[in-house]
Amino acid sequence: MLGRTDSRRRLLFLLVTFAVIGAALLTRLAYWQVTQRDRLAAEAFAQTTMRQESPSRRGDIFDRSGVVVLATTVDRERLAATPSELNSRRQREVAAALVALLRLEDAEARLLTERMTSDKRYVVLARGLDTTTADRVRAAVAKGTIEGVLLEDEPVRVYPHEGGGPESTLAAHLLGFVNRDGIGQYGVEEYYQDVLGGRPRVVHAQRDIAARAIPDTVVVEDPGAPGEDIRLTIDAGLQLALEQELLAAWAADRAQSVSAVILDPFTGEVLAQATYPSYDGNAYAAVAATAPGRFVDPVVSSVYEPGSVFKMFTASAALESGVVTPKTKVKDVGTLKLDGGRTHVDDADRRGMGWMTFEDAIAWSRNVVAAKVAIELGDTTKAASTALHDTWTRYGFAAPTGIDVAGEVRGIVHDPRITGWQQIDLANGSFGQGVAVTPIQLAAAYAAMVNGGTLVQPHVVKAVGSHEIEPASPGRVIDPKLSATLVTMMNHVVTDVPFYRDRTLIDGYYVGGKTGTAQIWDPTLRGGRGDWKHNLFNYSFVGYIGRDTGIPDLVVAVKINEGTPTIARVGQLEMPVMSFELFRRIAHDAITRPGLLPERRVPAGPVVADR
Repeated sequence: MLGRTDSRRRLLFLLVTFAVIGAALLTRLAYWQVTQRDRLAAEAFAQTTMRQESPSRRGDIFDRSGVVVLATTVDRERLAATPSELNSRRQREVAAALVALLRLEDAEARLLTERMTSDKRYVVLARGLDTTTADRVRAAVAKGTIEGVLLEDEPVRVYPHEGGGPESTLAAHLLGFVNRDGIGQYGVEEYYQDVLGGRPRVVHAQRDIAARAIPDTVVVEDPGAPGEDIRLTIDAGLQLALEQELLAAWAADRAQSVSAVILDPFTGEVLAQATYPSYDGNAYAAVAATAPGRFVDPVVSSVYEPGSVFKMFTASAALESGVVTPKTKVKDVGTLKLDGGRTHVDDADRRGMGWMTFEDAIAWSRNVVAAKVAIELGDTTKAASTALHDTWTRYGFAAPTGIDVAGEVRGIVHDPRITGWQQIDLANGSFGQGVAVTPIQLAAAYAAMVNGGTLVQPHVVKAVGSHEIEPASPGRVIDPKLSATLVTMMNHVVTDVPFYRDRTLIDGYYVGGKTGTAQIWDPTLRGGRGDWKHNLFNYSFVGYIGRDTGIPDLVVAVKINEGTPTIARVGQLEMPVMSFELFRRIAHDAITRPGLLPERRVPAGPVVADR
């Protein structure tokens, strides 16, 4: 007979073991359900709930008339899919049907097929479908040709007007564009993102397996607010004419780029501003993939050595300090030795013109005379350098102008108080070498020279919604009488020199300005030691045009970047379209634009300067 297998001790052990395990489970359960309840509930909620931001209606951008729409938003649809809900055979069938339906080829067809045949729960197949295409998709869904797809509303930013050149939209550099996330990039779109974009609509909702919001569970956190419309200072007709002029000069001069800005010198309003080559704001994604550098606006975002257009600032400093008058005689010797003979500067033709008045030296753009006068600005090189530098900074160089577009740079101007200048630095600075500025800085500084001496802040937005923008003014920088003298000197440039007179003056209008031609330094040449580019130059002209003698109405700044001269001799660099000829074309387009300017300007100083 077998003995009994049960044991009180064994039963007691098992009872204790089960009790311990049960207590542990209860403790753990209490930990999850009590201590960790809020955290776990939040994680569960996050896994099944989505927070969704939808951009509000973006404000439109108009030209100065408030009638021409330069940028607007249209309602399009995007095509999405839930490939994971279909088997592989059906995925391929739907992909093939969509390729045919959307009329895709090559890379686009391959990309859609790749996305449709993935195992993803949600994927975007196409964006920006117009109504006709979207309706074809709906019809195919109704017939059962395709399945597992959905159409979703998608606002798309469009720029409705063609630009002045091929594959461009009007004022592309100035406007910028809006990316797929509804964020402005470059230009006005980026600078005024908060104004144009408004406040997005924010909702919470439970989501389904494909990460889509379940309609009955939607809770609005913030209803959002639409963006405000913006009215620019730009005249659409003048903008188009400007872009066409730049295209023609770019092609004729075989230039890398051509830029110009038309500025009201009294208000700071930018009436037109452009660069060619430009780009198509409606096709920004394609541009980003092939030539993203096109997005940069050289008028505000690229610096260069301006050359002899800077001689007018040397003249301003010298006339203000009493070093010279317009009629003071200065000897032009062709080559000027500096720094004890270790350095020198030359006139462009390396030939001296002898004794000549200061105004003639500026008109004939004599480097040696500009350098001599700059050296006389102080008792020492440091004092003279400081005086010239102070004149530059008063005119706004070495600081942003404050123009209301994204990406403005401040330029490069070395302060002699920080890093001492040699005589060669002072001489080079007197005619625009060794300093780097932007075209918008030049336009603003020349505006101060010709408007009676007041520095204005360039701006491109005239009104936000119904609120007119008051133009800002940093204040007066020179005396009105000096301004009148500088206006007269600039007129002397284009009337005294036949080379300019024949291709700059416009019958019936008052014109003045200054040219600049500068070599281009390339630090990559000579094995990284750097050298001047061969037979490529930057050509500039900044000038004014007015309906009345002595009263400029507009300032026009022109830059031909890396133009290729067809005649290249010492002292003569000719292109098919010179900078001052391009100025004349642009100035004529602007001054004759109906309704652009007020009836008459009021002079801020004497109409005729003391000579």
